[in-house]
Amino acid sequence: MLDGNGRSYGDNAAPRVTTLVPSTIAELTDAVRATSRVLAVGARTKPRLAEMEDGVALLSMCGLRGISEYDPSEFTFTAAAGTPVREIAAALAERGQYLPFDPMLTDAGATLGGTVAAGLSGPGRFRFGGVRDFILGVRFVDGAGRLLRMGGKVVKNAAGFDLPKFFVGSLGRFGVLAEITFKVFPRPASALTLRLAAGTLEAAVRLLTEAANSRFEFDALDVPSDGQSVLARVAGPASALEAISREVLARWPGEILGDAETVWADLCEFRWALPNTPLVKVALSPASVEALRQAVQSLDAARMHLSAGGNVAFVSLADPAQTSGFDEGLRKIGLSGVTLRGQAPLWLGVRARPAIGAAVKHALDAENRFPSLDDEAKKTANEH
Repeated sequence: MLDGNGRSYGDNAAPRVTTLVPSTIAELTDAVRATSRVLAVGARTKPRLAEMEDGVALLSMCGLRGISEYDPSEFTFTAAAGTPVREIAAALAERGQYLPFDPMLTDAGATLGGTVAAGLSGPGRFRFGGVRDFILGVRFVDGAGRLLRMGGKVVKNAAGFDLPKFFVGSLGRFGVLAEITFKVFPRPASALTLRLAAGTLEAAVRLLTEAANSRFEFDALDVPSDGQSVLARVAGPASALEAISREVLARWPGEILGDAETVWADLCEFRWALPNTPLVKVALSPASVEALRQAVQSLDAARMHLSAGGNVAFVSLADPAQTSGFDEGLRKIGLSGVTLRGQAPLWLGVRARPAIGAAVKHALDAENRFPSLDDEAKKTANEH
């Protein structure tokens, strides 16, 4: 197996580098067993999640890629964790299928394993559910270096404890994903996006709530960072979409977007966010948006994008120095956040620590080979 500098080591030799690059599952298990503390990483499209304290080796999964099984008639596929999501999307598109939760950072090179570990879902989560709702099974290496399989490879599989769900958003704390099985959906014949005018973020949130509870089955409801409109996407036969759009625009003022694919791609790739500054994902509900808006507004030049019907926000800070103020603001309103990139603590705001998470961690990683649930990444430049 090669390390990050192209050197190799045998079974009895300790690796002398911080990045290992296995190319087979056998090499993956050997790497985990040979390393006292390790964290799996993908393409590092969410770089803050890959920053760890000294002594934790990084295990690059980019050498393990490819779709091993794909049954379009069963609407399932199995792929190696290091497979770029864009390759999977292309293969599904050839058979008229897709992952409807709108995987994020696809153009940037996000991998399947990284998407699961980060628990990052796009606008389509509003109607279809997120990553957690599409994962069927996993094959992974635990803290003892055992290669285990949990879940199944078919949709109708209810046997056993649904452990694969615990890997969604786990940030590599429970094990190293080797391959993952997903269910997929038929791709709709066409889609149409409306930009509904709101004027203010407060009005946009009211519109979000009204639209979410209306008879229109929107695929996605997002509020872009300008906070003055709602992006509402519908999908289905083109003739039906024309009728639906007329009814929607009769209820709320707005327009049909001609460049909708670009708009959604820009949101999913975070092109609206400020470069080289902290980008934070915040879990919330529409009822919490106003309090979050006030916290963000108190930070000069910070931006916020609401997604999934107002159930998640992505906040782009203008400067790392704003981190402490944002952390305090989140704590005051009882919200939690995770930093995807930039110089900031990994976790911000309040943090829930359910007992079940600790129990699963102990069962899969009793030796603490992977970072603990409370491990903080290495200090930022401002903290040195």
